[in-house]
Amino acid sequence: MLNGVTATRYITPLREGGSLPGLVEADDLGMYVLKFTGAGQGRKTLVAEVVCGELARRLGFRVPRLVTVGLDPVLGLGEPDPEVQELLKSSGGLNLGMDFLSGALGYDPLAFPAEPEEAGRIVWFDALVGNVDRSWRNPNLLIRQGELWLIDHGATMIWHHNWPGSETSSARPYDASDHALAAFAPDVAGAAAALAPLVTEELLTEVTAQIPDEWLTGEPGFGTPDALRRAYARPLLARAAGIHERIQGLGSLGGTK
Repeated sequence: MLNGVTATRYITPLREGGSLPGLVEADDLGMYVLKFTGAGQGRKTLVAEVVCGELARRLGFRVPRLVTVGLDPVLGLGEPDPEVQELLKSSGGLNLGMDFLSGALGYDPLAFPAEPEEAGRIVWFDALVGNVDRSWRNPNLLIRQGELWLIDHGATMIWHHNWPGSETSSARPYDASDHALAAFAPDVAGAAAALAPLVTEELLTEVTAQIPDEWLTGEPGFGTPDALRRAYARPLLARAAGIHERIQGLGSLGGTK
């Protein structure tokens, strides 16, 4: 499971995100971008962040370190913003934190062109997890010291919002026409050759083991957290082998069909 810290100070809301994440300080003196269990998207957003963030890390992408963050609702008592106060009060217990990347800038494809190899790896990964939130309007990429970092994976694996239809949903092609890196001739065929063999049952078991049990309990149709962990792994394992052939919107680029 992820390492855990405890929030000691709420600093400020980060209003760029739809779920109103906040910047907090923790008992290890680190600063984290906190995503709340009490936000409108609920705990499934946090599960998606863990699965995709930890999988991306193991595949060699740069992603902020993830930790679980214990939150005492009392931190919300002094907040003047009623929306923030309510969010803190409703998120007592375990939440998700990401290392705050000091000095990072939001990615602008007009200012920071990407190489076809790196663009292909990111497009392939987003196709694997079904990321619908990496468009040029909202890239969810950061530039830090000239390097690309992947953030915000809450809008992935849409099949986990309807498990009975997950097999059909997870088999859909991926439309990359609006992707933030689509203009850079992404080499998705090369990415698939390098990355797909790494997505094994063993790797996905390791990744899904990072999800806290309490974010998995009570899901209809699943008797145990481990049963739900296996359900998260199955579509990803199935998609890894051939998703590069079902990426749409890149024309003939990168060996896509």
